[in-house]
Amino acid sequence: MTILETIIEKKRKEVAFAQETIPLKKLERSIFFNSPCVSLKQYLNRPQGSGIIAEFKRKSPSKGVINAYAEVESTTINYMQAGASGLSVLTDQDFFGGSNDDLTVARKFNFCPILRKDFIIHDYQIVEAKSIGADVILLIAAVLNSEDIKQLTQTAHDLGLEVMLELHEEKELEKVGPNNSLIGINNRNLKDFKVDFNKSLDMAKQLPEHAVKVAESGIQTPEQVDYLKTYGFKGFLMGETFMKSTDPGKKCREFIQALNQVDAKTLSHVD
Repeated sequence: MTILETIIEKKRKEVAFAQETIPLKKLERSIFFNSPCVSLKQYLNRPQGSGIIAEFKRKSPSKGVINAYAEVESTTINYMQAGASGLSVLTDQDFFGGSNDDLTVARKFNFCPILRKDFIIHDYQIVEAKSIGADVILLIAAVLNSEDIKQLTQTAHDLGLEVMLELHEEKELEKVGPNNSLIGINNRNLKDFKVDFNKSLDMAKQLPEHAVKVAESGIQTPEQVDYLKTYGFKGFLMGETFMKSTDPGKKCREFIQALNQVDAKTLSHVD
């Protein structure tokens, strides 16, 4: 059994338990449930924005513990003050050390768009995402068929949430529907968690023109971000690069400052 299969098997049990213990009506009474969502697509399309989606992640199946001591409140605030265009918060507990509370804390202290990073397989999780303060959910094409993606996307849109559809292989391009206008390409193979940075470049030209493109995983330098922009990418989801530092917010600020310098050089060459 692959890591991904193990995660999904556990997630099915987790969702079933949550449905039994926390009814939908209780989720719908959340103070966040009727609040308007902040558009990640709009933030990524801002001409002066960094495009960086800074992620809060304590651990991963491939790396183990990345940062056990970082606090959600201070880290996410510092990410936004550093110039990030959005936040991503892991809410999976067993494999990534996250929780729904992590996202709610980030929501209380930030007005930017927040992506709930988890393995969404059921409508219940989408209602849950809205109730904890998320603006965007992640749908992973590798674990969903085309009909599932269409239906879950519609559920999210009905609640005012945006959807980022995550692709890993070219064959998953056929799962992209007309309502999927925010698309991430993950350079990490979810079967063995190895990173292939060239994946974003190989698939970018095949994405719909209307899509806001996000590159995920394996991004370590401002030069890589600048290069990805030439392929039409507007978003760059980064977690480990920041979180492995003792001060993720400071690392994010230094990265974005360096990125601004690289962008300035690129513009001067164009002029």
